[in-house]
Amino acid sequence: MAKTAADRPVERIAAAILHLIRLPEGRLWVDYDREADVLYISLKRPQRATDTIDHDGILLRYRGRELVGVTVLNASKRSRHGRKRRATANGRR
Repeated sequence: MAKTAADRPVERIAAAILHLIRLPEGRLWVDYDREADVLYISLKRPQRATDTIDHDGILLRYRGRELVGVTVLNASKRSRHGRKRRATANGRR
């Protein structure tokens, strides 16, 4: 069967499903700022975080002990494991 234009996005979403359903809340909001290359995942609306922990540009936002959001800096440059991809000398990865 030939692949269609929808196959790639469907494959990416399917790969994320198990990770998404493991998040602590059953509902989430996702926003991506393409210009800033920042991905925002909110587990609570409004977030009103009181603490932020930075894990190499992945910011975990807490209200007390409760995770209320995740901010991913340089989102488009990250590998499937969340780490930033590094460019080689010739610009390829």
